[in-house]
Amino acid sequence: MDLTVTHNITHKETYKEPRDDDDDKQVVAEIMARSFIPTLITTIPWEGFHFAGHEIQITEGKDCYGAFVWPSALVLCYFLETHAKQYNMVDKNVIEIGAGTGLVSIVASLLGARVIATDLPELLGNLQYNISRNTKMKCKHLPRVKELSWGVALDRNFPRSSNNFDYILAADVVYAHPFLEELLMTFDHLCKDTTIILWAMRFRLEKENKFVDKFKELFDLEEISSFPSLNIKLYKAMKKNRRSA
Repeated sequence: MDLTVTHNITHKETYKEPRDDDDDKQVVAEIMARSFIPTLITTIPWEGFHFAGHEIQITEGKDCYGAFVWPSALVLCYFLETHAKQYNMVDKNVIEIGAGTGLVSIVASLLGARVIATDLPELLGNLQYNISRNTKMKCKHLPRVKELSWGVALDRNFPRSSNNFDYILAADVVYAHPFLEELLMTFDHLCKDTTIILWAMRFRLEKENKFVDKFKELFDLEEISSFPSLNIKLYKAMKKNRRSA
């Protein structure tokens, strides 16, 4: 995917957020500079990224919306790398929902986390390929890939008694799809009281705003960064204290 093209497209959208334009453009330029296109033609095409001191090679799919690297993933990877002291991934239990190509999971793994990368069954082959290619012999904990269809068989596949995630990572999981209720259910199921959600979201349609409103009924939500030129916000969330309800 040509991220330059993607960046230009996002400027056409009109979502507004108060932030210094020069600062926004500088940070966005730094984030986008982490990607590169290889100069040599290979049998399997790939796109390159520099995060966590490593060159990461990602193969994208061509037949599925979830098999591309979207700008929200770059924003989240950049945040994890540049805030590694504040949000220390070392030896933490991390799950990514809607992992897609696996870039965010790879970066979290390279930063020392125990990662489970999840997505729909049709995406798991490419997800496993990317993760294996970029983490083998490079990570303290080898990441796992697991199927997760939002809202489906959660108790069987991810029983609450065994969910002990320090972080849930999500990038661009809210868009024009019919599974927003199931997504909210999945967030709620995977979270314990101490779990921190780090979630990068690009605003496109009114559905995104409505989902945020519903999300805030279950979670305390804090905006920790915004990128107006990309229409992306980065959130931190934790479960509301139900005992006080």
